[in-house]
Parts: sequence; C-alpha cells; structure tokens
Amino acid sequence: MKPIIAIPMGDPAGIGPEILVKALADPEITECAACVVIGDRAVLEQAMTFPNMPRLTIRCVESPEAGEYVPGILNVIDLKMIHMENFRLGEVSGHCGRAAYAYIEKSAQLCLSGQADAMATPPINKESLRAGGVDFIGHTEILGALSGTKDPLTMFEVHGMRVFFLTRHVSLRQACDDIARERIMDYICRCTEALKKLGVSEGTMAVAGLNPHSGEHGLFGWEEVREVTPAVEEMQKRGYQVEGPVGADSVFHLALQGKYNSVLSLYHDQGHIATKTLDFARTIAITNGMPFLRTSVDHGTAMNIAGQGIADAVSMKEAIRLAVKYAPAFTGKL
Repeated sequence: MKPIIAIPMGDPAGIGPEILVKALADPEITECAACVVIGDRAVLEQAMTFPNMPRLTIRCVESPEAGEYVPGILNVIDLKMIHMENFRLGEVSGHCGRAAYAYIEKSAQLCLSGQADAMATPPINKESLRAGGVDFIGHTEILGALSGTKDPLTMFEVHGMRVFFLTRHVSLRQACDDIARERIMDYICRCTEALKKLGVSEGTMAVAGLNPHSGEHGLFGWEEVREVTPAVEEMQKRGYQVEGPVGADSVFHLALQGKYNSVLSLYHDQGHIATKTLDFARTIAITNGMPFLRTSVDHGTAMNIAGQGIADAVSMKEAIRLAVKYAPAFTGKL
C-alpha cells in the first residue's frame, strides 16, 4: 500500500501549481506515492496550459480514500477558493494568501485524522499571507498552531546530511541573543528524539560554532564559552552523543563526510547557505515534533516566472520521496 501524501497547492499565483503538475506527471512519483492535492481545480487546469506542460486528467474527490492513484490522474480535493476572474499569476494578493492557508488547514486535518500519512508542501508567500490577514509567517508556524505543537523543529536533509536550526525567522541580532545554554540543551534533547523518530539512532550530533573558529576561547566572542560549550558538556554528562562547538567553516563538510549524523545550526542562514550551496534543488525541509510528518521544498514562490512553464519540479519530487521514506515511522505502517 502506497503512503497517502497530502499536498496543499501552495500560493496559487506562484509556481506551486506548475511544479505539482510536473511532479505528479512523473511515473516514478506515481509508483511510490498516492498523492492527493488540496487546492483549486481551476488553477491546476490553468497550469496545464503553460508552455511545455504535461497534461493530466483531474479527478475531484471528497477524501483521499476516493482517489485513483494511477499514472495520468491528478486527484484533487477542490476547495474552490480562487475566483479566476480576479486571479492574476505572479501577483501578491490576500486572496491567494487566504487560499494557501485554507489548503494547509485542510491538509493538516487529513493528517491528524489519519486519512493521509504525511504532508508535502509547495511554497507559500509570506506577503500574501499577511495581505490576507493570516497571522503566521510560514508553514512551520501555521502547522504548529494547527497541530497544537509548541516550537516545531525544522530539519533540512540533502544528500544524507541533516541540519537542525536553533533559531529560524528572526533577525541576526535576535538570533545571537537566543543562543542560550538552556535553549541549546532543549534542542539537543528534542533533535535527538526527532532523529530517533526518523529511525536515526546511531551517530553523533554536532553543534555548530557561532563566531569565527568558535570564538577561539573568547578572542572573537564569548557565546561559545558562556553558552554553547557548557550546554554541550552538560548534555554529554546526561548521555547524549553530541560534540561542539565545531567551527561552522568545517562542521557541514564533516557531516557530509559522515562524521556527524546531524548538525545543530545556530541561526537561519548558517545552515541554509551550507545545504543550498551543496544542492539547492534537493535541499528538503522536514518539520519534526508534530503528530504527523511534513516535508517541503525549500524555495520560494518565484512569482517572476509563474506561468512560463519553466519552473523546476526536482525539489517537489524530492519532498514527496522523503515523505514516503519517513512516513512509516510516524504512522506505524511499517
């Protein structure tokens, strides 16, 4: 039985509908996953008219179990959120922000009720969410609220390298202030549990340094001396397999070589730059700590190219594949 993957359509005005159509036209995806899109039929039909786009037969269903998961069929739960007469590709709008939220909300309901085994998400647009009165900055915050999860964990995976984030969507100044001993200890604990949930129980986690050369014992900053090192040493005493701080100029390379099973990045761009430079398209975000699994592309809505038929669907395919890979650990359907 193929895992059922719920896919909210993303921001309708961006490249989400296009990469969904392209991904679901791939026989390899159809073979490994039963994908049901939560979105708008009219928008998906429009996406198929873009240059060089594949054509699929859209099947509207009321629930995932009613889907027909065979090549050439795109199963969609049509929420009818978009009024096509007012819809403009490539434009930020509250109309699309509200629709994107509704797709995510319905997908979360399907996962929480057990009707779907995991969720894989195309991109949404933060400006559209705000214009639509949606008081969340992104997927992670939305899903945390919908699932009753406080501070879900974000993990990137690319070519077997896993990266967690101590801080995410905050300023660099605030991120530095948030690098505190207790927070680091909490994340080491929760990241270790998240890895176990994904079936990764062997190996050592590395905590990245913040300052050049991890501060050189206070020469270039005191965060490592006062916060990071004491946190790591305390967690080692408690039996956790963790090392650090390890200089950020080498820790990701070492993880890629297999020395570490994961890296705890201290701020947003530290881990994003490392993973996306390695392979932008195949860097996939996994949200841990919730009752269900969510994977995601890690690129934006690319409004500037929406409707041209040139968006690359590699990341969407990889997000679906990772959802299939890890879903059994969450559902118990091994």
